[in-house]
Amino acid sequence: MSEKSSIEWTDATWNPVRGCTKVSPGCAHCYAETFAERFRGVPGHPYEHGFDLRLVPDKILEPLRWPTPKMVFVNSMSDLFHEDVSAQYIAAVAEVMKQSPWHVYQVLTKRSARMRKMLTSDLRDVALSSHIWWGTSVENRKHGLPRIDDLRNTPAAVRFLSVEPLLEDLGKINLEGIKWVIVGGESGPGARPMNPDWVNSLMEQCSRNDVPFFFKQWGGVRKKQAGRELNGRTFDEFPQLGRSEFPPKTKRMQILRSAESDVANLLRQD
Repeated sequence: MSEKSSIEWTDATWNPVRGCTKVSPGCAHCYAETFAERFRGVPGHPYEHGFDLRLVPDKILEPLRWPTPKMVFVNSMSDLFHEDVSAQYIAAVAEVMKQSPWHVYQVLTKRSARMRKMLTSDLRDVALSSHIWWGTSVENRKHGLPRIDDLRNTPAAVRFLSVEPLLEDLGKINLEGIKWVIVGGESGPGARPMNPDWVNSLMEQCSRNDVPFFFKQWGGVRKKQAGRELNGRTFDEFPQLGRSEFPPKTKRMQILRSAESDVANLLRQD
């Protein structure tokens, strides 16, 4: 389930945390919650407990065992910086990212203030790693724009915005220090509509500021029919990849053994 993803802007998902809680209007129709709650009460299923927040330490070392390099969406089914995830557990996840620079990690959060605080303290040794991208979700002006300011004040080699679901016109936004913008509409039952003018405004601002722009989808109840073309074309732009060469298996196994020890020490402090 983790090694492949249908999300257009990543290769794989990695979920050392499962479940979350709502913090803003962008969470109203959370796809992850809808998926997880389908399996609540199914014995042995990864989401037997629905969307209740749960740590999954058995998943922490998973990327070190993958046989190929990947672009990895971290916690597609949760939020690494959730207030109920301890700093030590987050540090253990970050340690695995640090020790596997052949992957590119995409960390996305709505808890931008906590991410900023940790990347300037406990996680400062990984904050500027070029293969770890740090991003925040933006759905409207009230909740999203302050997150952009948090992100801009976060030390990072690559900062990105996931503007999905886009719920209103964001107006002119400050893209200083932002290296990537993803935009998409909400999908599924009850999906809130997205105005093309809102999307075009963001696309044009990215173009003027030389920020790579990725248009994920129009969304809606029938998202496949709506597609992902904007003005007759697809936008699949990415920042420059900063990952290292993929090491041979023997080297990766050495790194895995080292990471096992480091992660175990961090989790013992939890």
